[in-house]
Amino acid sequence: MQWLTNWINRFSAKKSLYEHIGGQPVVSAIANTFYDVMESDAYAASLFEMHPKPMSAIRQLFTDYLTMWFGGPDHYTPKRGHPRLRARHLPFKVTKELKTQWMYCMRIAIYQHVKNKRIADQILSALDQLAEHMIDKE
Repeated sequence: MQWLTNWINRFSAKKSLYEHIGGQPVVSAIANTFYDVMESDAYAASLFEMHPKPMSAIRQLFTDYLTMWFGGPDHYTPKRGHPRLRARHLPFKVTKELKTQWMYCMRIAIYQHVKNKRIADQILSALDQLAEHMIDKE
């Protein structure tokens, strides 16, 4: 996660990425839009099917994770421990197709809520690397 800290620190010595994008209201909106797209867009149907229902708990968990990831308050770790994202996703068959669907949903959410396109592009680049790391099946 050091690379992420360094990347976040590039924006400002005084403001976190979390603050630059608008704090909790924006992070919550990103997480909710991500799941709204997943639930309603046929393109993401396979991704939607693998998620537990109802989605309220996973929405909150994802909001907590993104809040921490963006450099905001860490509500995730006290509840769930270290993210260990790859290990947490091992029970699922994460394919390139699912990664593409995940990024599709995230791209819509990020571009809708992060107003600075340069920052949105950098966020998506970092998330794409993270999502690529989750792939464990061809």
